[in-house]
Amino acid sequence: MSEELNQVVVEQVPVQKPKKEKRHMGIKAKRIISNTFVYILLVIMSIIWLAPFVCIVLQSFRCESTWMTGYIIPKQWGFDNYVRLFTKTKFPRWFLNTTIISIATAALQLIIILCMSYTLSRLRFKGRKALMNAMLVLGLFPGILGMIILYRILADLHLTQQNAIPGLILVYTASSGMGYYVSKGFFDTLPKSLDEAARVDGANRAQVLFKVILPLSKPIIIYTLLTSFMGPWGDFVFARYVSFGHSDGMNVAVGLQNMLGSAASINANYTTFCAGGVIVAIPITILFMCLQKYYVEGVTGGAVKG
Repeated sequence: MSEELNQVVVEQVPVQKPKKEKRHMGIKAKRIISNTFVYILLVIMSIIWLAPFVCIVLQSFRCESTWMTGYIIPKQWGFDNYVRLFTKTKFPRWFLNTTIISIATAALQLIIILCMSYTLSRLRFKGRKALMNAMLVLGLFPGILGMIILYRILADLHLTQQNAIPGLILVYTASSGMGYYVSKGFFDTLPKSLDEAARVDGANRAQVLFKVILPLSKPIIIYTLLTSFMGPWGDFVFARYVSFGHSDGMNVAVGLQNMLGSAASINANYTTFCAGGVIVAIPITILFMCLQKYYVEGVTGGAVKG
């Protein structure tokens, strides 16, 4: 009888949950609430950021008029603006100029930046720190300060207006060695024992870089290529300053801007301008989406010194 009473008493006593479990549930609830607010904020920011691009894409397919209107969704859809862009303007020439400038700049900057980064990461020589500090200080000054003297030099070399393409490539690659920071940080994470082993086997410094280090540096190579390609592709200020007055030497940004030079041009070319903006954005978007993984690895790998 006493055993049965004890069983009843035990069954009636409520089982209390451990304090750790309650605390864990509270932390989980707070995390869910905070994540919800963060996601809502990110969605709102994404909508605000993407709204202008969506408007440009929609306007590029509008066929009922060529001027700016008070509505976004076209009443008549079609590819007339894209056909007009390639047949009535010099957009193909501008696009080719931009492609040549961007590819040549990306290739040259890649070689210069990687060689400079490897040198500063692996070699120790007199004046190394002074050189790094000098490049850091010079990099703080905006490039626009030297526009006048740069134009004067390019004009003396006959590398302006219709010959602006080699002039722009020269300017874009001239100071690329000062952008060594991220690449040097990535090379610092690679063990120096790889260099020492290759040197013991008889490899020189160039062979160590191209046959040992670079095969392990795919993320930073792609990161450098992307950043070097994106800069000239979207440049407007300096490109307009150098190639003004001659459409054959203009890049896409300068050429499209010239289409909207007056009120009459805006009314006649606004939707065509939107079509050009969409086409210009396609290569960069595809490259970034395909290589985003390596881009992030290059940034994070170069941001930490091992």
